[in-house]
Amino acid sequence: QVQVAETGGGLVHIGGSLRLSCSASGIIFGDYHVNWYRQPPGKDRDWIARISDDGIVSTYANSVKGRFTLSRNNAQNTADLQMNSLKPEDTAVYYCNIVERAGRFHYWGLGTQVTVSS
Repeated sequence: QVQVAETGGGLVHIGGSLRLSCSASGIIFGDYHVNWYRQPPGKDRDWIARISDDGIVSTYANSVKGRFTLSRNNAQNTADLQMNSLKPEDTAVYYCNIVERAGRFHYWGLGTQVTVSS
């Protein structure tokens, strides 16, 4: 059984930092690309970042580029999202989505809440 879980959310002040982590079990983690999405209150879920299965290529939405950084450790089955210079508009539930490199399987975590306040 495949399980995906996000941790590290919480309440942070404007300009602060948080580090989210995505962990997965029941799969060979290195066979999966990792995407991060977020869903602000009352809005749609949007893609914000992706790291390739081997960790070499990372891409970011314009809204987070230069502030968020992806990393992963395939030996530990984890992928992290370092979030710096946080803004109120970063407030959302953040989701990890893993996608098998051939696109045959994908799995979601349940999300973790990030709240940025003054």
